[in-house]
Amino acid sequence: QVQLVESGGGLVQAGGSLRLSCAASGSIFSINTMGWYRQAPGKQREVVGFIARAGFTNYADSVKGRFTISRDNAKNTVYLQMNSLKPEDTAVYYCYVDSSGRYWGQGTQVTVSS
Repeated sequence: QVQLVESGGGLVQAGGSLRLSCAASGSIFSINTMGWYRQAPGKQREVVGFIARAGFTNYADSVKGRFTISRDNAKNTVYLQMNSLKPEDTAVYYCYVDSSGRYWGQGTQVTVSS
């Protein structure tokens, strides 16, 4: 079993910043891609971005230039640095890792007030 624990969500004003963390533990042999999705109220879950084991990153157009994904392979942890936040970034953010399968975090609420 693989467990992912997220932290760092909360309430922030527009223009502010938040940093999310997601730590994986359990029966992990090797983690390949790590990434983030989000789901806003009444909308489908959408990809935020991902980072490959070697460090290559890719982002949704809506967050490009504002969000940065990084990882610490020694700690099996992925981070999401969110800057210049907008009210439309309000959502539950879910991390995932691809190992023997895809595993998901429990989700953390990010609320951006205008």
